Amino acid sequence: MYQGEYRLGGGELSFFTRKLEAQLRFQRVPWSWHLKTAERAAEIDSRVATHFIPVLETPDGWMIHDTISIGPMLSDRFSDFSVIPDSPLQRATTFILEDFFNHWLGRFCVHTRWCYPDNVDWVGLRLASNIILGRSMDIPLNEKETSKFSDFGQTMYQQFGKQVCEYNGVQADSADAVKAEFGDLLDAVCQHLSQHEYMLGARPCLADFALAGACKAHFITDPEPLAWLGTHKSLLVAYTNKFFEPPTSLPGPWEPGDKVPESLAPVLDYMRSTYIASARANIEAGVRGEKYYECDFGYGPSKARTQRRLNKARLHVRDELSRIGADSHEEIDRVFGTRGILDHYMKD
Repeated sequence: MYQGEYRLGGGELSFFTRKLEAQLRFQRVPWSWHLKTAERAAEIDSRVATHFIPVLETPDGWMIHDTISIGPMLSDRFSDFSVIPDSPLQRATTFILEDFFNHWLGRFCVHTRWCYPDNVDWVGLRLASNIILGRSMDIPLNEKETSKFSDFGQTMYQQFGKQVCEYNGVQADSADAVKAEFGDLLDAVCQHLSQHEYMLGARPCLADFALAGACKAHFITDPEPLAWLGTHKSLLVAYTNKFFEPPTSLPGPWEPGDKVPESLAPVLDYMRSTYIASARANIEAGVRGEKYYECDFGYGPSKARTQRRLNKARLHVRDELSRIGADSHEEIDRVFGTRGILDHYMKD
């Protein structure tokens, strides 16, 4: 590979941009910000053939945008700080949890950001800093800039936020259910993190970057979700900050002997009853040509838009599981097969 600096194109309030930033930082990849501004958007979009962020420009001259493919590439290129275990059970857990966090955390990200007017106004000024001014949101706006961009959040809500909440079935009128679902997730994740530094022990994997990215861009930053964290706040803030502060020591190992922590059980049970149920209903509705599907996660029915990407992501995980013979691996079956999670990924 070519030596040199990688450029991260995206925004500071973007879940997946922060996910990729967390990995770049942990793997000690030489990198710099290249905020995707309104001025640069057309040029960047034309090179990568999509408007999605983040975009990673490599020293090779590539510009790639999907963290699902970027993550393994960087893990291989910077193997001294690999983030994908070689052992079968831990490798399977890495890809399964990454898929879960990638697609389920987004519901809470968009709901908490766009369904609460005060949060919309707060985030709008910071989005304007990135998108219009091309500078970090950590640089305060002056009085003139604050006045000029006071409606930017509402503009973004009308152009983007309102629709993305509808597509994910997390509109304002579902607030009670979304908050309850998020509380269940926090309980499960933080129960595990109170016993282990990362998902697989003392070293982060791809799944950790997804969780940290959502936390950094949304949950510990936006005022609304931050107020939802309750007694979990200090733990989640400390977990997230480890990825975005200069490292003070070398990472430890994953759990020895291809083990995964038993404390992941509540996370996997939550995943089975929410994300897996939703993904199955989503994919099946898409096969039938339906634009929407319904699912109940214990707090009333939720209607969301079908997404083709969900099955593509499932097939990506299936490929990884097939390489390690997951469908005939006793421990993988014990952890994922008995929960019906393995069947979701391995079926045709």
